[in-house]
Amino acid sequence: MDIGTFRGITALLVMIAFLGVVFWAYSKRRKQDFDEAKNLPFADEDDQKIRDSSYTNDRTTSRQDEGDKNS
Repeated sequence: MDIGTFRGITALLVMIAFLGVVFWAYSKRRKQDFDEAKNLPFADEDDQKIRDSSYTNDRTTSRQDEGDKNS
């Protein structure tokens, strides 16, 4: 196999990967996720805090309180 054949096969694989990503991005199953993502800049901050269950506003513990001896 010479370098030209290798480059041709590589170009074909890259083209197939590109078409796969395009198909994934424009599939109907992803439409709802992308519609939700495009509206995120307009979401109210309070609504985001409610949706994010791991959100904590007060970080009163220090690294030493959590047992980190490296600080």
